[in-house]
Amino acid sequence: MPSALDTLPLCVRSCLAPLALTMLVAGCQALPTGSDNAQGDDPLAGAPPIERGLDAQGLSGLLTAELAGQRGDYRRATLGYLEGAERYGSVALVERAALAARFSNDPQLLTDTAELWRTLAPDSDAPTRLLASLALQRGDWPEALAQRLQVVARGGQGELTAFVELALGERADPAPLLELMRHHLARPGADEHPQHHDAELATALLEVAVGDTTSAQRRLDRLAERSPELPELWLAQARLAQESGDHTRAREAVRRGLTISPGDPRFVLMLAQSELRLGNIDAAEAQTDNLLESQADNQELRLALAQLYLEENHPEPARRLLLPLVGETDTPAQAFYLLGAIAEAEGEVDNALLYYRQVPPGDDFLPARLSAASMLIEDDRLIDARAFLRIERLRHETYFADLVSLEVELLERAGRSDDADALLDRELDRTPNDEQLLYLRAMRAWEAGDLEAMERDLGRVIERNPDNVTALNALGYTLADLGIEGRLEEAREMIERAHELEPDSPAIMDSLGWVHFRLGDPERALPWLERAYGAMPDQEIAAHLAEVLWALERRDEARALVREAIERFDARPLLDDLLERIPELSP
Repeated sequence: MPSALDTLPLCVRSCLAPLALTMLVAGCQALPTGSDNAQGDDPLAGAPPIERGLDAQGLSGLLTAELAGQRGDYRRATLGYLEGAERYGSVALVERAALAARFSNDPQLLTDTAELWRTLAPDSDAPTRLLASLALQRGDWPEALAQRLQVVARGGQGELTAFVELALGERADPAPLLELMRHHLARPGADEHPQHHDAELATALLEVAVGDTTSAQRRLDRLAERSPELPELWLAQARLAQESGDHTRAREAVRRGLTISPGDPRFVLMLAQSELRLGNIDAAEAQTDNLLESQADNQELRLALAQLYLEENHPEPARRLLLPLVGETDTPAQAFYLLGAIAEAEGEVDNALLYYRQVPPGDDFLPARLSAASMLIEDDRLIDARAFLRIERLRHETYFADLVSLEVELLERAGRSDDADALLDRELDRTPNDEQLLYLRAMRAWEAGDLEAMERDLGRVIERNPDNVTALNALGYTLADLGIEGRLEEAREMIERAHELEPDSPAIMDSLGWVHFRLGDPERALPWLERAYGAMPDQEIAAHLAEVLWALERRDEARALVREAIERFDARPLLDDLLERIPELSP
């Protein structure tokens, strides 16, 4: 039977085309961003058409949402589509809301939209994958895994091994992920899923990461009996053997994998690594040479192999791999950077300097200049290091403030604070409105206890750029933290302005919570601090949250949080200060 949405007027329907669901199935990373829409094209043109009739209020809301989207007001568009989706139970509308929400640059709004989408379409994997991707963007690895496991539980593919490898590569805590995986595998019928081996492999990798190599080995042995043809199994076996220091067994596992997947670069790299760790450098080079013969034009592979040799402390083979790249017209920046590091390690300071200077603008630009200047200072050539950085500022004007900041940091490390201050003052005399340098000088003033100088520089930044979020939050938080009488309302206004500009910043949420606490309103402070700590666990936020919980007479929760933070953070100056002020908080 037709629903109430069957007869939407043609004036609305005609401009809408079917949504490419693959965009949303892939998660929010596959959705276009606002910056991709700079030419004014309607980003919602590919969203699902609304093909069914509405009452007057529903039609008005939908037209308002449509017009808001065309004007670029994607937040209002999203809210309009969400209202219609809830009213009519329309999956098509909530899909359209999800696309608009992505352009709104409001992660919480996109999360709320995905939650409604999942409610309206419980059998669809798309909203769950979107929620997993959003959790991944927040750095919430357990939540991202939990969402993926929901997809798997419904019979879909979660690509769990790839997810775990990414998480471990980003230094995520493996313990909560392992708990989720073990719970997932303990479900009735879990071993009947066609991708059960993927879950087993992912769990084994996590067991290795937490040091439970015995459980990992048993799991991999069972899997080898059932599915010995899986290449990933032998990769995991090799990694486990390497982790255990048994490089002979690792080599055997890799060779077994190569019989299943001949020429697989992953196995060739691991075989070379095993040979290196067994002291067979010639055998390792033979493997890498064979791999390069089949992929002669693969610059990334050559760089990866060079890094492998460097990690195993064999610089000469790495140099031989990198030098051919230098003669090419499109030499990767990392090749120059690695060659500089090799030359520096060999004591060839001037040669290293030549390589570092050739690293072009990009991700490796500043690390290369830092390495070069640090190398010169360690060689007792501070004057040369400063001359080098001065010349680099002239050569690369867009990096001017970064290079000044770098020199300030190096001077500070060398115990030359007066020279660092003089450099900042001199460069700010030349460029008095450089916001980055003004902020740097303000932070140095704060460290020196000179609040007046700090406020003067941050005030200049805010005066010239009222939307400078960093300066607004820094000054507002400082005034709140110091509890300066008569200035707390001023601090709150600055922090609230910063929050308007960056509503999802955990640091600003922390500042908002703290200023409300300083204003004597712990109830209002609590949700801000809870959100901040959930989004970015940090010892400072933990200290603020624990103090607010204590003030609200929630003593057990405060102590539990302090106990967790003590175990979690090695350096915790604010937490230690809190325990000195309130010894009863000690767990």
